[in-house]
Amino acid sequence: MLARKRIRFAVIMLILLVCIVFVQIFVAFVLRHPLKNEHVPRKFGATYMTMDNQYFELLNSLIEEIVESNGDRLITRDPANSQLKQNEQIMDMLDMGVDLIFVNPVDYESIAPALVACHERNVPFINIDTTTAGDGYASSIIMSDNYNAGVLIAKDLISKRKSAKIVILYDKAISSTNLRFQGFLDTIGQSDLQYSIVYTASGTTLLHETMVEMQKFLDLGLEFDVVLGCNDPAALGALAAIQNNHIKKDVLIYGIDGSPSAKMMVQQGYMEGTAAQFPSKVAKLAVQNAYSCLEGTSVEHNVKIPVQLITKENVDSYNVMGWQ
Repeated sequence: MLARKRIRFAVIMLILLVCIVFVQIFVAFVLRHPLKNEHVPRKFGATYMTMDNQYFELLNSLIEEIVESNGDRLITRDPANSQLKQNEQIMDMLDMGVDLIFVNPVDYESIAPALVACHERNVPFINIDTTTAGDGYASSIIMSDNYNAGVLIAKDLISKRKSAKIVILYDKAISSTNLRFQGFLDTIGQSDLQYSIVYTASGTTLLHETMVEMQKFLDLGLEFDVVLGCNDPAALGALAAIQNNHIKKDVLIYGIDGSPSAKMMVQQGYMEGTAAQFPSKVAKLAVQNAYSCLEGTSVEHNVKIPVQLITKENVDSYNVMGWQ
C-alpha cells in the first residue's frame, strides 16, 4: 500500500515537472517569436504642395493624429511648391517602404511620373484636395466640392452687384483652383448682367506672391470692384496689396477655404466672403479609405465634400478662431 502511494506521488511530481518545463519552453518561444496578432506598425507617407498654408498644416496634423492613434506612423514631407522636389520625396518614401501615400500635388500634370512609380511598386496612394494626371491609379480622391465653391461665390456676387469688373487670382497648375475658377465663370456667364474679367493672375495662390501679383495689377491703374482669390491666402494677399495702396473704394473680396484668418476679415468687413472647406471631414475620410485599401476593401473612388459660403451674415455661427 505504501509502495503504491510512493509510485503515485512520483508520477504526480513527474507530471508537474513536465508541465513546468513545457511552460518555460512556451514562454521562451513567445518571447523570441511574437504572436501573429501583435500589431506591426504601418508607415504612411504624406506630401502636400506646401506647408506654408493653414489648411494643409491642419489637414496633416489631423491625419497624423488618427494614424498614430492606431499605432502607426506618418512621414510628412514639404516640397515647398516644387514639383521636382515633390516627385523626389515620393520616390524617397517608396524606398523607405511606406504602405500608402497621401498626395496633394504641386502641379497636377507633372506629378504623373511619381504616381506611375507608386503604381508599379504596388503602393496605393490617395489624392487629397485635388485631382491629378494619375487619377486612374489613385485608390481614392478625397476633396471639397471645388466647382461649387466658385458657384456659391458667383451667386453671392450676383445678389449684390448687377455689374462688376473682376480680378481673378488662381494657379492653373492646381486642378482645384481651376475648378473653382470654372464654377465662378460658368455661373456669372449664365447671368445677363454686366460682368467683365479685367485681370487674371494664374501662377500662384501663396499669400506673398499673390500680394506681388495684385500690386502689378494696381500699378496698371485699371478699374475694378471685385476680387476672387481661389483660396484664402490669395484673397488675403490681394487685401494686403489694396490696403497698402490706401484704396478706399468698396471692393468685394472673396476667398475659398474658410480659414480662421479669412473668417476674421469677413467678420470685420474687409472681405465679403469665403467658401468654407471642412478639413476634419477630409482627413477622416482619407484615413478611413487608406485603411480600407490596405485591408483589401473597396472604397468610393471620387468623394466630394460639400462646401458652405461664409459671409458677414452668418460668420458668427462658425468658429472664427478655428476651422470648421
